[in-house]
Order: sequence, then structure tokens, then C-alpha cells
Amino acid sequence: MSPARALLLLLLIVPAEAQPLPGIVPPFPEALSAEVFGQALAFMQPRTLDAYSLPKLALWGLYGISALDPSLSPDLSAGTLRLSSPDRVLAALPAPAAGDAMAWGRAIAALAAVAWRLSPSVREVGPNGVIQAFFNELFNHFDPYSRYVPPSQAAAERAHRSGRIGTGLVVALHGGAIVVARVAAGSAADAAAIEPGDRLLAVDGTPTRGQTAALVQQEMAGPEGTPVVLTIAGMGAGMGAGTGAGTAEGVRTVTLARHEPAPETVFAHREKDMLVLRITGFDSTTGPHLANEIAAGLSVPDPPQGLVLDLRGNRGGLLDQAVYAADVLLHQGVIATAAGRDPAARHAWEAAGADLAGNLPVVVVVDGLTASAAEILSAALADNGRAVVVGSATLGKGLVQTIDQLPDGGELFVTWSQVIAPRGWPLQELGVLPQVCTSQGELALERQLSLLAQGVQPMARALYEHDTARAPIPLAQILAIRSACPAAVGTAADMEAARTLIDNPAAYAAALLPPAGRPLLKP
Repeated sequence: MSPARALLLLLLIVPAEAQPLPGIVPPFPEALSAEVFGQALAFMQPRTLDAYSLPKLALWGLYGISALDPSLSPDLSAGTLRLSSPDRVLAALPAPAAGDAMAWGRAIAALAAVAWRLSPSVREVGPNGVIQAFFNELFNHFDPYSRYVPPSQAAAERAHRSGRIGTGLVVALHGGAIVVARVAAGSAADAAAIEPGDRLLAVDGTPTRGQTAALVQQEMAGPEGTPVVLTIAGMGAGMGAGTGAGTAEGVRTVTLARHEPAPETVFAHREKDMLVLRITGFDSTTGPHLANEIAAGLSVPDPPQGLVLDLRGNRGGLLDQAVYAADVLLHQGVIATAAGRDPAARHAWEAAGADLAGNLPVVVVVDGLTASAAEILSAALADNGRAVVVGSATLGKGLVQTIDQLPDGGELFVTWSQVIAPRGWPLQELGVLPQVCTSQGELALERQLSLLAQGVQPMARALYEHDTARAPIPLAQILAIRSACPAAVGTAADMEAARTLIDNPAAYAAALLPPAGRPLLKP
């Protein structure tokens, strides 16, 4: 064969391999999908809050095919798993054994492959879209927090959880150079006097010339406490032809320990006789910071007459820090319990420390945006008779998730336990009901505070119905209980009510719940 003819054949073959001809369907990754579906079912089936069979979970997920193409319908009948169109059965498989999760994974993937081959709508979303559709439909039957996270997003979240952090620098590409765009206050870079506008010439000896800002940002990241060597050129140092290379003058090399300071979440200030502690979230240092602020606030010559924990708008965070914060203000008692079908999901937290506030009255201020860990702290203090909760009904988020990494690199978040308050009521959907309600209007609040000053608790019946409720609670009952103090955004009335309680010991005492060890008296 002549060289010219060989070259002509090569030119004809390459495009055919690079781009499938019209009508040629690219293969569906059936083997990988089978592993993903099978492992997910095996992980979920023994852990979900409610018990579901593998066939039911599989069929729920298969409805994702119908979501992508309504003309395709999966069903399970008489021991046969089928995929059908309006006029015929497209595929039929014997249903796997009821307890074989991996076999169900293979069966699901086989039907997905048939749908992929026959439906342009299914192929349009790609293999990842098919997997996502399976989990979307499956989790439509679950709580709002169970979910599947696709591989790219899951990788970023894993890096964050594993502690790969930077130096406090955010860089950008400017004029061909990698330039410091922002320096986090209190970070290692801040301590080294690196400033916005400085040029980053090298990371651990590797020049940044020709790299993207995202890649340089990734190179600076690593485990907490490990060193990274940066070559920095100040704003006054020269540049070589826009390459990011600085002259010797004004260029320095600094070694930084990777450290990302936890965001401040506790803010203390004095309002007359009250020490107000605003907690915006629960991060890794929230509990110790709260303890420090209480100790500092009480050590002054003119100590406060009461403490206010302002949790309005606090969406939660780390559960262990909510437990820590409760322990700071409790001598003893149950803080919270977690209940689930899996024995590993069950846990109880109890107070084991000293009440740093002594006998000072404590008021917790909440609103309709207070959630999760903030609700756990509120419930622990109220149920143990240590604080009066003021505000409106909280969000009602009391579920805990467990995580599994799947073969495609995605992650599965599955709710496996629910948080129970010390008195036995569930936080999920019910939320915390305040002892002093501020969301029913100014006149209602004035009346309530007046009655409390006389030793009468007008919320007694509503609090009894709330604290004696046990899961599962019908939605109508939840709505009726919460209607006693509807969820609302916090206002100035919350702090005014807190001040009234601290200034009036009789009203404060009337508003307190009896400790969790004592039964509530039905009003």
C-alpha cells in the first residue's frame, strides 16, 4: 500500500473513532452503576429511620427513569421486574432475592441500560444524570436531609471535612501574575504581613508562572499544621515581562503553618444588668469561647444579674459544640439523646461539668430561624429547668445523617437518627416552644408578662401538650401545638421580655419548667 493511500485511510478512520456516527448509542456504564446502586441499597436498608424493604427502595429509585422519560414505566409484579412503554414490555428480569442488595443493584442498572439505549431523553442527561435521577426519586420518599451528592461536589466536601486548609490567602490571576487578592484576618498569612497586591512567585519552590489561580490555591492547601513555603514579591518589587517573576529586591520567602482560624461565633456585650451572649453558629471552638466569655463577664467588679443567650437566626452547626455549650450551664442532667434503628446511631449525652453561671437566671432567645444544634441547646436548658426560652417556635430540625462514599466518588447522606429532648419529645418538626411567646403581638406579650409576675404561666397548657408529645406525631397535632406561638423572625420585643424576666425573679420562676426529672403537671 502506498504511503499516500495509508494516510487517506488513517484520516477516514480517526474521525469515526473520535465521534460516534449518527445513530450509534454510546455505552451506558452498567457495571459501575450496578456497584453504585447496590452499595447504596446495602448501606441504606439497615440504617434508615423507618424500615423499608430492598424491593421497595429499588422501585422508588427506578421511578427516576420515568422522571427522565414519562413514556417509560418500571414496575414489580409477580416476582418480575419490568420496564415498559405504553404498548409493550421493553425488559423483564426475575426479581432478585429480597435481601440481596448487590443483585438489586445489578437489576436496576440493567433496566437503566435498556432505558439509555432506547430513550434520547435518558441519554441527554448523561450517566451521572441517570444516577442522580435514581436517588432524587428515591429520596422523594424520605426526609428533606437525606440526599446523594455527585462526585465533583462530594470531592470538594470531603476535602473540607478532611481538614485540607490553606494559609488564609485568596489569590487571583492579574496581568499574567498570581496576585494576593485577600488575606483572612488572624490567619498565618496575616501574621506574616502578607498583603493584598503582593505577588505569589512560588509555592514550595514550584513557580506559579503559567498556572491558574485555582491550581495555585489547591497547591497551598494541605492538612492542618503542615508547613508551606511561599515566595512573595511585595507590590514595590519589579516584574519580568508580566510573568510574575520578581527581582531580588523586595522578594522574600516565608514558611507558614497551614491554619484556618475558626470563625468567631460568640459575641458578648453588657446591657445594663444583663450579659448578652450572641451565638451565631456552632463551630469547632464555640463551646470553649462561650465558657471563656461567661467567666470573663462574671469576673468584673459589677457582675451582671442574669445571662441572655441570643440564638435568633442560628442555623446550628456541630452537635458536640451544642452539647459542650449546654454542659457549661448545667450541673447535671440529660442534654439530648439520639434514637435510630441502627445500634450505632443511638447515643445519649449527659452534663458532667459545673454550671459556670452559678445561680444567675438564664434566658435563651430564639426565633423561627433557630435550628438544629441551637435547638438542642435551647431544649437542654429549658427541659432541665435551667433557662427560660423566649421568642417563637423554632424551625424543628432534629435529624442526624450518616455518610457513605460510593464507587463513583459520590456520597450518600442518609438520616439514621433523630434527636430527642431531655423530656422525651422530638425536635424534628415540633421544634422548641418558648415559655414566653413574643410572636402573638405586643398586647399578648404584655398580658403574659403580667400574669407571670403574679405567678401564673399562661403557656402552661401549650407547654404540656408540647413536652408530652411523642414521635411519630401527626402533622395536625404538630401544627396545633406550634400555633400557640407561631414561628416568626426575632424582634426587639424578645430582648425586652428577657430583661423583664431577669429584673423580676417572680416572673422568671413562674416561667421556668420543672427539671426534666419531675413530671409536668397537666394544667
